[in-house]
Amino acid sequence: MTEEQIADIWTLFKEYLDKKHVEMAAERYVDLLADYGVSDHVFQSTFGVDNKLDDAIRYYLEIDETDSEQDDDWD
Repeated sequence: MTEEQIADIWTLFKEYLDKKHVEMAAERYVDLLADYGVSDHVFQSTFGVDNKLDDAIRYYLEIDETDSEQDDDWD
């Protein structure tokens, strides 16, 4: 599955979710994608689509937000 497909599916379904369930749905979505073999590289390439999805990916990849901000300084 590509970054574009992940983003398209998430944005399609997100609008139908109750606001209080979006965070949990994002986490479950990322877990499902991981179970189907989506690589860490693809997850990292998906950053920027949606804040809740970004948070779920960071949680799954065990990335601290401050770590990713520090990495940006070296780019």
